Amino acid sequence: MPTDSQFILERISQGCVALAEEEFVIDRLVKYVGNGRIRWHVELRGHRVELTTGQIKKQPTFRRKILEQAGVLPPQRAGADYRRWALDLRRNAIELPWRDRPVDAGFAIDRLASHGDGRWTVEYQGKAIKFTTTKLRRQVSFRKRMLAKAKVLPPELTPIAYRKWMDWLIQNATEAAPPAGEASMTEKSWLDDLPELAGWENAAPSGGTD
Repeated sequence: MPTDSQFILERISQGCVALAEEEFVIDRLVKYVGNGRIRWHVELRGHRVELTTGQIKKQPTFRRKILEQAGVLPPQRAGADYRRWALDLRRNAIELPWRDRPVDAGFAIDRLASHGDGRWTVEYQGKAIKFTTTKLRRQVSFRKRMLAKAKVLPPELTPIAYRKWMDWLIQNATEAAPPAGEASMTEKSWLDDLPELAGWENAAPSGGTD
């Protein structure tokens, strides 16, 4: 895995667009807060780049993320100058609730694994999120559990499109290997790991980014 600086130098050698100070203009920075997390969305040139606070503070990482997702390279600033610039940027951000942030239209899970008896595991970016068949087939339950456990909010599909997508996932699910030293898992022990999500279970879909 190349370092941020190595990645940037490689892209420069390939002729990427490196912006000058006056050319690098951010349209908007939005701070999404709530759910115990903070995310920043840098909007520029029609692109939206999601960053953590740490990624904004580190200039090489900030430049790399913008280069990867927006195709342009921000100018290099001196260390102290960049820290002041990044601090001013965060101070002037627009603050919005976590659930109002845009969702990733390219959302895709890595794998759906079946444990039998209506038990499933959704694998997403190194995380394994447990579901029952009922929670998997209900879009509201699926989206809210993914938000709670994986900190990602899948896009909202029409009911028909969601059913088709979930049917395809279930039909193509793989068989999960039994846990080492545990031949089987009872329904009760499985459901113990599925706490109700603060009133979400009976909440009606509100549309938008629910």
